[in-house]
Amino acid sequence: MPAIDSILPNTSEENDMGMLRFDHVGVVVDDLAAVAAFFLDLGFEREGDALVEGESVDEINGLDGVRAEVVMLEIPDGSGKLELIKYHAPADTDGAHAWPANRLGFRHIAFEVEALNTIIDGLRDKGFDTVGEVSDFEDTYRLCYIRGPEGLIVELAEYIAVEEAS
Repeated sequence: MPAIDSILPNTSEENDMGMLRFDHVGVVVDDLAAVAAFFLDLGFEREGDALVEGESVDEINGLDGVRAEVVMLEIPDGSGKLELIKYHAPADTDGAHAWPANRLGFRHIAFEVEALNTIIDGLRDKGFDTVGEVSDFEDTYRLCYIRGPEGLIVELAEYIAVEEAS
């Protein structure tokens, strides 16, 4: 298996694709209120909500008859957003799956936090728990995965490295 460095593109070159910045991640959910409350408990701020439907929405989604509620949440420092979407039509009849962390595809989103143990305790009080254990990674970060509503996995990372005295 080749080293990861040998398969990644050279990122020091000019960006010729027009990429400007990271904007948001969209997550399709069934219980919009419960998922929004989970992320608000993590510290997100509600930016707004809307009902979307119509021909242009159908065209963008590649679906007919789209009618969906959207809630936009923002990270407090403004570095990114989370778009939660509840499709009323056409609806997903399969429901959410609590897949394991190694399932192929977008599996989790990660946030740097302060007071990781306090956050975990608060989420446990609301019925959520870690996927595995809370663990220190290379004396740099204290990490864990939390399983939220509908099987969503959120990684929480608290920076713990201490600078060495000179």
